[in-house]
Amino acid sequence: MSIQTLNTWVDVPEGSDFSIYNLPYGIFSTNGDQPRAGVAIGTQILDLNYLQENDLLTSVDLHEGIFKKEVLNDFMALGKPVWSSLRKRLLELLDETDEELKPHAEKAFVKQSIAKMHLPVKVGDYTDFYSSEEHATNVGIMFRGKDNALMPNWKHIPVGYHGRSSSIIVSGEPFHRPQGQILPKDADRPVFGPTNLLDIELEMAFITGGATKLGETVSTENAEDYIFGMVLFNDWSARDIQKWEYVPLGPFLGKSFASSISPWIVTMDVLQYFKVDGPKQNPEVLPYLNFEGKKSYDINLEVYLKPQGGEEQKICSSNHKYLYWNMAQQLAHQTVNGCNINAGDMYGSGTISGKEPDSYGSLLELTWAGNNPIQLNDGSERKFLKDHDTIVIKGYCENDEIRIGFGEVRTEILPAKQ
Repeated sequence: MSIQTLNTWVDVPEGSDFSIYNLPYGIFSTNGDQPRAGVAIGTQILDLNYLQENDLLTSVDLHEGIFKKEVLNDFMALGKPVWSSLRKRLLELLDETDEELKPHAEKAFVKQSIAKMHLPVKVGDYTDFYSSEEHATNVGIMFRGKDNALMPNWKHIPVGYHGRSSSIIVSGEPFHRPQGQILPKDADRPVFGPTNLLDIELEMAFITGGATKLGETVSTENAEDYIFGMVLFNDWSARDIQKWEYVPLGPFLGKSFASSISPWIVTMDVLQYFKVDGPKQNPEVLPYLNFEGKKSYDINLEVYLKPQGGEEQKICSSNHKYLYWNMAQQLAHQTVNGCNINAGDMYGSGTISGKEPDSYGSLLELTWAGNNPIQLNDGSERKFLKDHDTIVIKGYCENDEIRIGFGEVRTEILPAKQ
């Protein structure tokens, strides 16, 4: 797809995640002010509430005060035509030939370095999928053996579960090591205590903007009309708590203690330039999961581990395009039974692993259940995470013409509360 060349009068450092092509949405505050909506460009945030209050967005069909709200849900609920209209207007104001916004620059822009970022949406419902064949196979081999790695349904449906939305947190917010029931090796009764097997899950999540009524369905053909954008997503796991509880009903306390997201939502308007073919699906899927065209996205992902007082060290490089089930199929499957969706709903991809060992998206895989510890530059090693470790996930898209990024999701692990 051909990309129109854009130039801006705003200073954007070379290689910035937030180039003129990106313009991701977030919620920020400064000096304790009320959180409000903005878009990132370079090292700054363009204050959307300021633009609206100063009549710079009158060409866009917006509700009064919509960017003064503490979440983006009401804006996203206006639908794709409004999202695209606002993007067009912002590109006009930021274009190198602009003379409308320049006089407002001192008040319209805020330095990212002095802003506090907040959860960009109120997450009503959260679904976590399990859509990486490599990850599902690796975990299946560990627990069931090579001959039974994938469950019989895995290549027929985008497997998922309904998760806990209240514990989704934004980058920079730490969480305490979770506690729960654990069955020690060779024991027949569980004990209670902090997890010993705290793990990452390298994921991305998409957020819906459109809504449906109960009983309605979304097809793979029009699924993208309902998807506002994407964020980086770390869906933490307490593997020992999870192992004891997940039969027969699946994830519960081993997952619901925290999931971390990046603060900037990168929209589908820009991600369209990074569409690629996904893995070939075999056997053939049922008709409601069929799709035409490119539905996967070339998004480079990196995971870094920073021990307390130490330096960040890359432990994984993966890519969103490795996912077997794409977002259109995930949303179609979510709604095929008539389940209604709303603006602000979040959908995790599931752990994203590639074929090579250094592309595995969890410590469970990277260390192969702790049998092959990761060696850190400070001489220590990790099978699973320790207190005060910090995990950083970064993501970006790049081709011969443009580069855009997601920023990062950074989270420190605090000791269990006593």
